[in-house]
Amino acid sequence: MSPELLSVLVLIVAFGVATALSVNMGMLMLAAAFLVGTAVAGLSAEEIFAGFPGDMFVVLVGVTYLFAIARANGTTEWLVHRAVGLVGGRIAFIPWVVFGIGALLTAIGAVSPAACAIVAPIAMSMAARYRINPLLMGAMVVHGTQAGSFSPISVYGTIANGVVAESGLPMGPVVLFLGALVVNTAIAVIVFATFGGLRLPRSAPAAAATSASPVRSVATVGAAGSAGGSDSGADATVGSGADATVGSGAEPASLSRERVLTLAGLVALVVSTLGFDLDVGLVAVTVAVLLSIASPGSARNAPAEVAWPTVLLICGVLTYVGVLKRMGTIEYAGDSVAAIGIPLVVALLLCYIGGLVSAFASSVGIMGALIPLAVPFLQQGEIAAVGMITALAVSATVVDVSPFSTNGAIVLANSGGFDREALFRKLLIYGAVVVAAAPLLIWFVFVVANPA
Repeated sequence: MSPELLSVLVLIVAFGVATALSVNMGMLMLAAAFLVGTAVAGLSAEEIFAGFPGDMFVVLVGVTYLFAIARANGTTEWLVHRAVGLVGGRIAFIPWVVFGIGALLTAIGAVSPAACAIVAPIAMSMAARYRINPLLMGAMVVHGTQAGSFSPISVYGTIANGVVAESGLPMGPVVLFLGALVVNTAIAVIVFATFGGLRLPRSAPAAAATSASPVRSVATVGAAGSAGGSDSGADATVGSGADATVGSGAEPASLSRERVLTLAGLVALVVSTLGFDLDVGLVAVTVAVLLSIASPGSARNAPAEVAWPTVLLICGVLTYVGVLKRMGTIEYAGDSVAAIGIPLVVALLLCYIGGLVSAFASSVGIMGALIPLAVPFLQQGEIAAVGMITALAVSATVVDVSPFSTNGAIVLANSGGFDREALFRKLLIYGAVVVAAAPLLIWFVFVVANPA
């Protein structure tokens, strides 16, 4: 058995063991990275550690730490009330507001993970408070940020169009942008209808006078019901058990000094990451440290609220993916597909490779590798280059809802009001469905139905 096939087999076995024995997959993957890296690939410890996603580690820890402080001092509660006020209390509109904000942020230039890190904490807080299925809300956050991610002025769009230009292929920036927008919007519609969106209240909710602590009560409901299935949680009782009642309906306390400072920190996070392209993780850590100094009481329990099992899980898996890249497994798979020689089949398999690998690795990196790989047969003129490039780019990003991708991991890390293990399983299953179905449909629409 070749080293490349053996490395893939180890990955499959690790998934099975983690599922059957409830062992943290991150720990398994770190051990696998060591064993496969040293015994099979002959890598040094330094080369193995080179695959550790330090940037994602900082993003996950920094963002969850910062919003743990915001939750402790009541800032997120204040923001939730204001966000609901924007839609006149119509809870059914909230997932679409989240989707739209994410799409707008990436369309005007935000990196998708940065936009997700800004939107996800507030979105998941609203999901917990108003009994919205966390899978629904998390998917709307991710697909929203991907919907606008290929605008001509966006980071992803600039990268994809730049790679195409360097390859000498025809460019279609508008087709690429609209393709990502339409595909992600269509998926969002399906998600909304499937996971309880149609059952959310469409009018201003009545107040539940006896619900003293809505967030805690809803967290319990989410852990037991909403996170574990497609039901939105509407059949559960919160407080007094009113049928369409959400929360207490009471306005949060007025802005205190701590909340004003926290809001200023969140604004600084948005401005610095979107306006000055600073790293969202490092900025979040810096803001959290400054808030901890200004208000030590609110930050006292923040370290315990960081989703450490999730951080370990994501970092362990991506470290092993780094070993796969370094030992040539990803390139080996791509070369094997390209050698088939049947353009339509090659196009389909490349879309699947992009989707599968991107679910565990950098979407941008995959696009940069797959587009040049597709150049030889695209230059033959048998397949429309613009359609194929669009299919590759969208296939490599639509799967970012996977809990192992940056965006999916951010959603999972900020789901403190729900059972994270249940949500992880749901995100994993949903991500697998997207990986299995989306590349095929995208290939058919942009490649088969769009001949050269």
